[in-house]
Amino acid sequence: MTETSHDDSDLVAWRSEFPILGSTVYLISNSLGAMPRGVKDSLQQYADTWAARGVRAWAESWWEMPVDMGNLLCPILGCGPGEVSFHQNVTIAESIILSCFEFKPPRNRVVYTDMEFPSVMYLYRAQKPRGAEICTVPSEDGITIDQSRFLDAIDERTLLVPISHVLFKSAYVMDAKAIIRRAHEVGAVVILDVYQSAGILPIDVKELEVDVVIGGCLKWLCGGPGAAFLYVRPDLMNRLEPKTTGWMAHRDSFAFETGDIRLRDDAYRFLNGTPHIPCLYAARPGLEILGRIGVPRVRANSMRQVSYLMDLALQQGFPLTVASKPEERGGTVAVNPPHAYEVCRELLQRNFIVDYRPGAGVRLSPHFYTTDDELCAVILEMRRIIDARAYEKHIGTRSYVT
Repeated sequence: MTETSHDDSDLVAWRSEFPILGSTVYLISNSLGAMPRGVKDSLQQYADTWAARGVRAWAESWWEMPVDMGNLLCPILGCGPGEVSFHQNVTIAESIILSCFEFKPPRNRVVYTDMEFPSVMYLYRAQKPRGAEICTVPSEDGITIDQSRFLDAIDERTLLVPISHVLFKSAYVMDAKAIIRRAHEVGAVVILDVYQSAGILPIDVKELEVDVVIGGCLKWLCGGPGAAFLYVRPDLMNRLEPKTTGWMAHRDSFAFETGDIRLRDDAYRFLNGTPHIPCLYAARPGLEILGRIGVPRVRANSMRQVSYLMDLALQQGFPLTVASKPEERGGTVAVNPPHAYEVCRELLQRNFIVDYRPGAGVRLSPHFYTTDDELCAVILEMRRIIDARAYEKHIGTRSYVT
């Protein structure tokens, strides 16, 4: 190992809990976190419960799981017990919140950046027939967002401000607090997407005074697909009436009443149909591990490793798609050498698990279980691939799915 002034032995000790680390250099936690060993046992528990308890499992634990699981996020988000509900994915969670609003002039504007994840932008643009006016603030460098320009776009016409805490392409950390403050000055609601920050950056939803937080366990929380989450500020909760709803949000679900829904006054208010129980079982071990380590410890190690990785890449002359200031960097370094896509495909064949994004390059995402030796190895392997022109066999074979 090149650096010896730090002590990450307590973090490296967690490597044995993640089977894939034994056979690959896994640097893609910004896309899919490594699976904890405990997921196998957790899913076995689900199967055993279904097998032994059958329909009784609903009353014994399953019905409450979409909210009970949210309590594992309390130390990660800084929220209170019972304030989070779980959903199938972020787009669905965003849809539930969107269904609470009507786009009536003059307050019908939605302000976001052109660096948001496309799925979210598709959803908001689909609201234009409902009267939504979309205001997109572009990035000038493909990495950051001019904060003054973004704040200026939020005015008295603004209804919603959906923003990413950390941008998925460049891992640029947005100044969420300043944006929330400005939005509240003009009466707008902020929907903060923490998919690329939860588990890698400390978050305190109470201190931020944020209205809505949406994220998922797929990435830095090592929880797998199908486990997105939704937090709504408690004093705002009962003022929102979702139109995308269902029987779990009803005050007396098992009365099977017909007619209009009577919405609950807690986090169940934002649920709808039958929940995705297996995914919740799978998400639990990762949340428990991150809760035990503590996100501040993860962040400190991440900032060090991101800086170290940048130095290694620059020593090889590789361009970077990353913010210049350490505090503005998330957990990912996008390295953009010539033929970056083809280099990425060759790295994958050599068991370096990374990915590529257009406009960014090869995304490398060390997590708490990553060693510095692995960071050295991936940069040196990129150099070998380029020098040997090993990337050439991948030219003309574009497919962005890792």
